[in-house]
Amino acid sequence: MPKAVWNDLVVAESDDTVVVEGNHYFPRAALRDDLIRESDTHTVCPWKGTASYYTLEHGGATSPDAVWYYPDPKPDAEMVRDRVAFWKDVQVVD
Repeated sequence: MPKAVWNDLVVAESDDTVVVEGNHYFPRAALRDDLIRESDTHTVCPWKGTASYYTLEHGGATSPDAVWYYPDPKPDAEMVRDRVAFWKDVQVVD
């Protein structure tokens, strides 16, 4: 089962991921709320829409904007609605 791991912590785990452009998108419900805080960062993907971000925090460590999601994806990207993906120092492992 795919797991998103950061600093030896499992941040998300689910057997229901969608892979888009090489990134595993986990169900939002699989993401640990105790490790995230909202970020003010937003980026735009031409075909998915505007992405929002979370920062990971735990035990004094932070990983700014390490989690992204599309709150209102464009029609061609509906498969990522209510899902999150990871980058920077988060590893997705099986």
